[in-house]
Amino acid sequence: MIFTTTREEILIHLQQIVSVIEKRQTMPILANVLLVLDGEDLTLTGTDLEIQLVAKIKVVSSSSGSITIPARKFFDICRLSPTAAKIKFELQGDKVKILSNRSRFLLSCLPAENYPEFAEMPFENEFSINSGKLKKGLDKTIFCMANQDVRYYLNGLLVNVSNSKLKLVASDGHRLSIYEDQLDESTGFEARIIIPRKGVLELVRLLENSDVSLKIEFSAYNLRVFINNLIFSAKLVDAKYPDFSKVFQQNFFDPIQIQKQILKDALTRVAILSNEKFKGISFDISADTLRMSAHNPDHDEAEEELPIEFSEEGFSIAFNVQYFLDAISNIDADIALISFAQNLSSCFIDEPTDCGYKFIVMPMRL
Repeated sequence: MIFTTTREEILIHLQQIVSVIEKRQTMPILANVLLVLDGEDLTLTGTDLEIQLVAKIKVVSSSSGSITIPARKFFDICRLSPTAAKIKFELQGDKVKILSNRSRFLLSCLPAENYPEFAEMPFENEFSINSGKLKKGLDKTIFCMANQDVRYYLNGLLVNVSNSKLKLVASDGHRLSIYEDQLDESTGFEARIIIPRKGVLELVRLLENSDVSLKIEFSAYNLRVFINNLIFSAKLVDAKYPDFSKVFQQNFFDPIQIQKQILKDALTRVAILSNEKFKGISFDISADTLRMSAHNPDHDEAEEELPIEFSEEGFSIAFNVQYFLDAISNIDADIALISFAQNLSSCFIDEPTDCGYKFIVMPMRL
């Protein structure tokens, strides 16, 4: 197995694959990247058995073969090689010789036949979507995903495809984000899947080019996304996502319109003196004023008032200020529309125009 390539050609794909590979592995071979050379086609594969990334590049080859080599060491060798350097790769028994300009490296490797196969079921559904559209949807929702919650289905993102309609939903039980958009073509099916947290974060990272058309295939257990010459695969969360539609089936006070940046700045200032652990801020709402206040165990206090128009009876409610700021920051318009449930069980944050996404924050007790 001998091939030659340039530093830039292989480095960009190695960088993507290395991020998939966990630093601590129960199986030593999972710390390696699988290289399969067939003619002038080199395929690089990395996996942690939950997600997998496959990249294909063209190289100058003189003999085919396959092997696995330490991913991070190979990546660092390529990364630290001079710009535009040619990298020659040569398999010698159970070691690999890598030549780059005047540098020479000899790496121990493991046989390709021991590399675990990423189990995939037959894919039942597929659809196409612009990468920019998908990335926007993911950016508007991923910050609400849970992290290591015992309700494991919350440690991921719900994707709901209903004919030509796409809906993305994420929640950690304290807040919820919903993004809706139209697909360019009708799919003819309705399906719901949950992509695990790590898979969602890796997918967002891969969607750098907003003009690429993505082909997405999935079954009840697996997802596969084709991104140019990359193939991203992930095992799905085998669970039913909670029914979040009930949060809409309640009465709301008239919405409050407020300048996004003014509200964001005020929240940031008041948050300075909030409890560092719980990050709670009180909202006292009256006919013409939104008063925000915070205090902490050191008996420090902060308070700020903003003018508003509110035609109903006033009330008080409290929120985790970071959750509120995350939602406000993801509004694209200059005006934020804030709607409180009449039973004070939730707060909706969206835009005055039909923007296709909304955020829900649950209150907290102070």
